[in-house]
Amino acid sequence: MLTENEKSQLIAIAKEAIASQLGISHTPKPKLLSDKLQDHLGAFVSLHIKSKLRGCIGTFTPSKPLFKTISEMAQAAAFHDPRFTPLEREEFSFLSIEISVLSPRRVIKDISEIQIGKHGLYITKGRNSGVLLPQVATEQKWNSTQFLEYTCLKAGLKKQDWKSEDST
Repeated sequence: MLTENEKSQLIAIAKEAIASQLGISHTPKPKLLSDKLQDHLGAFVSLHIKSKLRGCIGTFTPSKPLFKTISEMAQAAAFHDPRFTPLEREEFSFLSIEISVLSPRRVIKDISEIQIGKHGLYITKGRNSGVLLPQVATEQKWNSTQFLEYTCLKAGLKKQDWKSEDST
């Protein structure tokens, strides 16, 4: 669990990464980082403008310190999310940033293990895969079954594919 200060630092890091790519002078990166921000953790960065998604990119693979992952994912969400055009300078002041730090993935054996609002879902079947972050289920007011079904749809699968033995 991150402290409020650590959360603020990550938001500042994400803003600086995007601002620097846009050529905008912004707040410098914090110099003193807690041990938690230097842990190797996966994360997603979601960008919104006027409550509408403007980009979301992340990684499950904790290959770098969290603060570096956040910087890279912020830039990727702003400029490389294939669902959106690259962020424009004029949009920066309207941007809100949401960061989801991931705990290690684990396989669920029973649908009752899913905690709406706390757990995100990642499903794979064959070459298809899809992920939905915890806040999506909360925002949509989904139950566990609906959360699984929509994660399947996001992966390009059939709604009921979460029940398949070859889905993970």
